[in-house]
Amino acid sequence: MPTNNISFIKHHPSKQLLEQHIEGKLPLSMALAVAAHIELCPHCQQLEAQLTPQIANASWAQSKVAQRDLEQDINVDACFSAMLSDITESSDDNTSYHESEPLAIECKGMTYTLPRAFTKFHQLNWRNLGKISRARLPFEEAEVRSSLLHIGKGGTIPTHTHKGYELTLLLAGDFEDENGHYVAGDFILLDESHSGHSPKTSEGCLCYTVSNAPLHFTQGVSQLFNSIGKVIY
Repeated sequence: MPTNNISFIKHHPSKQLLEQHIEGKLPLSMALAVAAHIELCPHCQQLEAQLTPQIANASWAQSKVAQRDLEQDINVDACFSAMLSDITESSDDNTSYHESEPLAIECKGMTYTLPRAFTKFHQLNWRNLGKISRARLPFEEAEVRSSLLHIGKGGTIPTHTHKGYELTLLLAGDFEDENGHYVAGDFILLDESHSGHSPKTSEGCLCYTVSNAPLHFTQGVSQLFNSIGKVIY
């Protein structure tokens, strides 16, 4: 995966989204996108490092208040207090952490190295339509669909709008649309308030996408575009 464009990343998750990620409140599909973006983006790595201790301290303070209230309400017995004390004061650490190796995948003759957040998704079933290929990731989040989307050299997605939201995390390559030019690491979140756009790439690109509704195409032969929409969603 190209890494020389990381200093040009302009599109980031909101601070609120980063905070929810640190707190563990995001669904898996969105948490994966934020984690992968942080891995690619030095700016958000620094912001995460600043926010994490603040959120941890606030969470710890809340838990202490909750513990005190619990003890007052139910008259916690001595055995429970001793057990809780053993857990919180124990210096034993039986867990071990091994950083995952980056995962390399192939699509249409191209090899890409994915962020470590994607390590578990090594079994990809690509579905192809022309220059567009999509591999659905196995999340169960109602109407939300999460995919790896590859667009080959010279590929274009016809002009469309969104009836729900669509997150695009550009993992490799670049593309452009009516709103600008995007490089690897850019985190683009659109919804129905945004006007139509038509992403196109000259050299090809690989994206991680999360959406909760099919694209709504606004131009061209509707039957063909509906087929494309089903592949992408």
